[in-house]
Amino acid sequence: MEGEEAFPADRDGVWAFDVCLFRDKPPFRWPPCGLLIRAMNEIVLLGLNHKTAPLELREKLSFPTEEDLRKGLLLLKTSPVEEGVILSTCNRVELYVVLGAYTDRRGLLEGVLSRMKGVPREEFSSCLYYKEGEEAVRHLFSVASSLDSMVVGEPQILGQLKEAYGLAKEIGTVGFLLNRLFQRAFFVGKRVRRETLIGDGAVSVSFVAVELAKRIFGDLKGKRVLVIGAGEMCELAAKHLKAAGAGEIFVTNRTWQRALELARQIQGQAVPFEGFREMLKDVDVVISSTGAPSFILKKEDLSRILKARRGAPLFLIDLAVPRDIDPEVHKLDDVYLYDIDDLEGIALENAKERLQEASKALQIVEEEVKKFSDWYTSLEVVPTIKELKAWAEAIRKREMEQVPYEFKSDPVLREAMERLSERVVNKLLHPVFCFLKKGALNGNAKRHAELVRWLFGLGKED
Repeated sequence: MEGEEAFPADRDGVWAFDVCLFRDKPPFRWPPCGLLIRAMNEIVLLGLNHKTAPLELREKLSFPTEEDLRKGLLLLKTSPVEEGVILSTCNRVELYVVLGAYTDRRGLLEGVLSRMKGVPREEFSSCLYYKEGEEAVRHLFSVASSLDSMVVGEPQILGQLKEAYGLAKEIGTVGFLLNRLFQRAFFVGKRVRRETLIGDGAVSVSFVAVELAKRIFGDLKGKRVLVIGAGEMCELAAKHLKAAGAGEIFVTNRTWQRALELARQIQGQAVPFEGFREMLKDVDVVISSTGAPSFILKKEDLSRILKARRGAPLFLIDLAVPRDIDPEVHKLDDVYLYDIDDLEGIALENAKERLQEASKALQIVEEEVKKFSDWYTSLEVVPTIKELKAWAEAIRKREMEQVPYEFKSDPVLREAMERLSERVVNKLLHPVFCFLKKGALNGNAKRHAELVRWLFGLGKED
């Protein structure tokens, strides 16, 4: 189901299953039959975002580095959770899990998150949202479509989701169900961008940050800007600054080579990370996003250089979570600090311009939630589908062995007979698969499966 592949449907008569007769093989093993009769509410989401939690709390619960995410996923493996993915961005922290029947599943997940981050539950519980089943699926599809982003239409979230899924898969916390769910989410995100104009124009948190700088100065021409960090967010910000006509752009990063590469892309100038504080004497704007675990710019750092600035205003835009710049610096004269939550006003204006496209995207999300729900419901009849397939294939092979030697000895003729016999069996079983499909969708999966098993004598000794 990678990329643009359509959702499985009516393929050789097998509806919504990766068990196309004789040829296709499923990308994952089907789970044990016992897993197939559980309710869809085993898919659970626990999270918080820029709408429900302040920045101070989000940074406490964030997973800013891959090492942090690995530790979280390894802890998840020791919990009762069967599958899990952790999504952590500047605006959200979300746990997507598969979890069986527990008296207090929300409480269990809150406890897991508390242990992961060393933050007491009472500090964050009221800021969380908890969703199960279709609601959890709908939320993930909305996130993948950037409908739940601060900047509606921004393209970065799909890449962040893929990275979160990829790491969880590497660690071993992704199984059959979350694999299908996330592959579908990637498809939905791409479909929304393909069928709507929600992503038209330059839309990202970095773009909004540059828009803020333009509003402050009216014009960035001649302004000197320092970009701290060389990750995706800073790279986008630097390119938007260049496009907006910023006078000089300086880039600093802990990895010198990355600073050089980004500076070269925008015809800027790289600055050694150890000396970037000295640059604060001469720049007008600072945009920072490094992923550092603690402040890289403190109040005392700025206090030392203010005299050299002679009252010239300094605007700091901190896009990092956890934050790069100590919020105490806003108390200094002529220093103006904005964090990622301060960008929301401009982002809301951006969202209004995309309301019509967002409405179209929501319709797509609803369609895809229904398809996923139908697929999930159909799982209960999969064992019967597979057993019937094996039964029919065994008969077909036995009959092919009865073909006279003069026909079997001709490889071309033999291959033609093989394909013909496969097509005949497929067509004969097509009504049976449709019958099982109908039962899965109307709540009679078990009854329909039992009837098919009885009719064909499945599960009995020959």
